[in-house]
Amino acid sequence: MFTRQGRFKREGFNVKLGLEGEQGYHDWLSIKKKHQDLYHSLLTFKVQTAEVTGDLAEIVDLFVRINSTGKPLTSGEKRNARFYQSSFLKAANQLVRRFQKYLLNERILSESQLDRMKGTELFSELLMSIHQGGVINKKTALDRAIGNQAINLNTLSRLDRECTATINTMKKMYPDLRTTRFHNSADFYSLFMVTWDMRNRHFVLNDRRRNKTALILLRRLSNGVDELRDQLRKAKPAKTAQRLYADYILTVQGDTDSSANRERRAEILRNLLLGLFERKDGKRAFSSEQRRLLWNSDDKKNCAGCRKPLSWDNFTVDHIFAHSKGGATAVRNAQLMCRRCNSRKGAR
Repeated sequence: MFTRQGRFKREGFNVKLGLEGEQGYHDWLSIKKKHQDLYHSLLTFKVQTAEVTGDLAEIVDLFVRINSTGKPLTSGEKRNARFYQSSFLKAANQLVRRFQKYLLNERILSESQLDRMKGTELFSELLMSIHQGGVINKKTALDRAIGNQAINLNTLSRLDRECTATINTMKKMYPDLRTTRFHNSADFYSLFMVTWDMRNRHFVLNDRRRNKTALILLRRLSNGVDELRDQLRKAKPAKTAQRLYADYILTVQGDTDSSANRERRAEILRNLLLGLFERKDGKRAFSSEQRRLLWNSDDKKNCAGCRKPLSWDNFTVDHIFAHSKGGATAVRNAQLMCRRCNSRKGAR
């Protein structure tokens, strides 16, 4: 696969190597061009192999046992071996490649964690959580999710789109996530699920001022939790005003990935953030009745933008307060406009 031979032509990958005193990722083509000695060494190297026949599950168990005597395999590496043909796993791997820079910049995962399949494990959880419509218990749901052949490609494409859109929303809403505790994978998972839920329920999440306030609240929660943890280590009890922070700390102790702790974390975050944002009106377009009401209630019938006279055949109805920012599709939030001015106004 590394040398892109035969059926692996499109499935090649890069390897992290220290060449000429510098660490970096190299593919087979760059080694062939720039490191001829290494290229020939690899071509002539004799690899010891042991051929095992039988049921695939038994072979994988043998593989896991052999490797456990050296550096223990992570749960992600074991799943990658067991379900290497899974479409679900391939979709998760694709998302890791797409957001690798973001994961590293925000310190959600380190390079060594990505190398050991932690990114694949995280995105598999996120995809399955979207599919289930809420938080999942990591230990009981992940193997079942990755090995689930009932999830067809159309469903996987939808899950991929929703996951991508949610992370892109988070990048805009919560810049510098690495400065808060929400870069930790357990906290990040809960914040992701709350953001996905808000997107799914058509909350307006593109208002810069409200997003700035949301980030301030997250930082306040993060700092409060960190201060209380430090306080408890010094055997100083929590104060009444720190109840919220104490509740949050309980969810990140012990089994942080249980569905109960995940749901409680998500509930705290929902209570913190939901009051900030408005929901979009479910109806985007004005009805014919609303158009007639607005037309007949306006005596002058001039464009609200350029003030030119309008006729029944060339007027449009504009949301005064943009629909994309939570404006209602109602007569009280409507004005007559010509097509050109309405188009130019956009979401302003």
